[in-house]
Amino acid sequence: MFDYIPVLAVGFAASVSLAPLTRRLAQRIGLVDKPSARKVHQVPMPLMGGLAIYLAFLLALLIFGNQPAHLNELIAIVLCASFLAAIGFWDDRKELRPRTKYASQLAVALFCAAVGLRVDLFGNLLLDVALTVFWYVGIINAVNFLDNMDGLAAGSSAIAAFFLFLLSALQGQTLVSSLSAALCGALIGFLIYNFNPASMFMGDMGSLPIGFLLAVLGLKLRFATQAPAASWMIPILVLGLPIFDTTLVVFTRLREGRSPAQGGKDHCSHRLVAMGLHPRLAVLTLYAVCALLGMAAILISFAPLEAALLIGSGVGAVGIGAFILLEVARIKQQRKMRAKASQNTQKG
Repeated sequence: MFDYIPVLAVGFAASVSLAPLTRRLAQRIGLVDKPSARKVHQVPMPLMGGLAIYLAFLLALLIFGNQPAHLNELIAIVLCASFLAAIGFWDDRKELRPRTKYASQLAVALFCAAVGLRVDLFGNLLLDVALTVFWYVGIINAVNFLDNMDGLAAGSSAIAAFFLFLLSALQGQTLVSSLSAALCGALIGFLIYNFNPASMFMGDMGSLPIGFLLAVLGLKLRFATQAPAASWMIPILVLGLPIFDTTLVVFTRLREGRSPAQGGKDHCSHRLVAMGLHPRLAVLTLYAVCALLGMAAILISFAPLEAALLIGSGVGAVGIGAFILLEVARIKQQRKMRAKASQNTQKG
């Protein structure tokens, strides 16, 4: 496990060094995220933090990521991540239509399924490919959705990458360990500039390839000592926060008659702030949730099948309770806003 510390360290150091350069580049070419009613920041923020993260990730792999036994898979992963980084840059620059972004993610998912980076759960190619596409597109968008408050996407992704590193290193999976260590280091380095109060954002150029990398790393985890009936829960738990947040947001927007692709202040982080938490404390609270989910995943990886299923069921029950709590909080907030608007109208 300690053999991968240099990979993490290079990713961290490179990200810390590259982020100020990409911030200046973003300012020079006018690539900034402007404030709006559905966003939290009040001043234009430089984007292209994703470029610093991705370049740092690649540099760490280039120096320490010698994986001759997995070269074909490594090339496929880097090609897909690079393609999504390019799509993300173009989206940050021109604001692509959602259908264009989804089409690019679908193409990446199908390519990964074709080259063998796919789910192998049902033993049926059609079902496995369908689940593979759902997993890739879902996680990519989940991380993209989570990029809604200073430091949230970068920090939660770093925690997820760290637990993916621990899980893969304990199982002796060198490719997953190298990739997750490099990604974790790059994200922690960027977090220095992105934690509240942020001085730059990662943009879609960061969230899209990060989401893909987390998806492929979770998919490639293998557990020789755990039954498939329980091992499938492990990557879901590690990536539980973005999955939960996206499910909550999509449910809310559909319930309120809005498009799931329409932005808004209805994420977990926004609801915690509406309940009285400072934005920084809300983000730290969600970091803690990520860490607890990661620890639950590690427990499941070693537990007997019955205990693993019990742990998974317990986490699921807590998740359902949190879902209901946050949805009720949203409904109460909306009622208060409507009542206040009605009072203002009557006064006018």
